[in-house]
Amino acid sequence: MNDNRMFASVLGPTIAQYISLKQALGRDYDAERRILASLDTFLTAEKADLTADIFAHWCQTQEHLTSGVRLRRMRVVRDLTLYRRRREPSCFVPDPLLFPLRHQPVQPYIFTHGEIAGLIQQAEVMLPSRDCPLRPEVFNLGITLLYTTGLRRGELLRMTIGDYDQREGVLIVRESKFHKSRLLPLSCHGIERLDRYLRARRARRLPVSPEIPLIWNAVNGERAYTGAGFREVIRHLVDAAGIRKPNGHRPRIHDFRHTFAVHALLRWYQAGENVQAKLPLLATYMGHVNIASTQYYLKFTEPLANSASERFASRYASMIVPIPVLGGDQ
Repeated sequence: MNDNRMFASVLGPTIAQYISLKQALGRDYDAERRILASLDTFLTAEKADLTADIFAHWCQTQEHLTSGVRLRRMRVVRDLTLYRRRREPSCFVPDPLLFPLRHQPVQPYIFTHGEIAGLIQQAEVMLPSRDCPLRPEVFNLGITLLYTTGLRRGELLRMTIGDYDQREGVLIVRESKFHKSRLLPLSCHGIERLDRYLRARRARRLPVSPEIPLIWNAVNGERAYTGAGFREVIRHLVDAAGIRKPNGHRPRIHDFRHTFAVHALLRWYQAGENVQAKLPLLATYMGHVNIASTQYYLKFTEPLANSASERFASRYASMIVPIPVLGGDQ
């Protein structure tokens, strides 16, 4: 819904103008709009303007959320009030020093090759059903694409059969995060899984028209799996494969993306490639705005540190001369 006239609180006109400005600057601002719509509903029920007390009361309604989510929502509201202050200098602006601290980021999990193979094996033995006859093929494909392309979950679930160029072996990612579209050349495994999936659809006389989702859920007709539905099946496969993080928790779907990136870096290190020169290629493939985003996302993990140390030792170990010990035993 893009109608910004639906806000009914005292702050409603300002919210509508603010969102319209952001959209005019090229941002969809959908997530922020939902946050401000929630605030507008709250202010309407309270029949009040946004004051320090009302803001504190609204923040109390967010206590069930994680600190990171609450921090983001409070920042969105503060940005709105800063915009409002341009016209109303005396209006209330929240103090960011009173906001919750950002929660510690989740430590990413790097799947091993064996674990990826185990997940695919578990997908292969999933039982099809009358409502979802292609469950094994769908999740075999889903895991393969997540691992071999580093797609975000939302990008994968929005993909349709028409986004696969079978002749070129390329996937088209349309208008993803940061409004960036990109072409993804596929590995031989990705091409093989996609072609096998399309053959399975034809064998069962299921439609293969361009608008059909790749991650197809027959329960919803010709719709893709929802994010929550896809996550639940992946959790089932992770449990069946016996995969757990060191803290006992399940890996996240986003960990496939991190695994793709780290494994790409490992291959380059092991092949003796100039990793710094290749980072822009990885940034483009993964849909990052720039190389800085890739460097921030690809934290230095132990496998990469070991590979870097091994490369350094192979090239420069001969240049390191032990310092002789003077004065006998010391």
